[in-house]
Amino acid sequence: QVQLVQSGGGLVQAGGSLRLACSTSERTFSAYAMGWFRQPPGKEREFVAAVRWNRVGSKTADSVKGRFTISKDNDNRAIYLQMNSLKPEDTAVYYCAAATKGPWNAPLPDFEYNYWGQGTQVTVSL
Repeated sequence: QVQLVQSGGGLVQAGGSLRLACSTSERTFSAYAMGWFRQPPGKEREFVAAVRWNRVGSKTADSVKGRFTISKDNDNRAIYLQMNSLKPEDTAVYYCAAATKGPWNAPLPDFEYNYWGQGTQVTVSL
């Protein structure tokens, strides 16, 4: 069982920045993809960004493109989400996730993300 541990998040004013981190202590960890999702208040969870774990490739949702950047550190089994120019509509609980089931060439948003972090609140005020 893979445990994903998140850190970061919090309260920030509009236009500010935050960085989220997600890692696992599982030394034999491997995945097809890892990503970030978010669930705004009263809404369904949505895809934010993802990166292929053992290959090159990433994808970012149109709503955050140019403001959010996903990165990975395979050696430390971690991913990060750098969030700049934050807007009030970015307010949500953010979750990291790992997809350990293929196919390996599935589009990043379409993987079956079967492991999830505990979630972290990001609140952007005016």
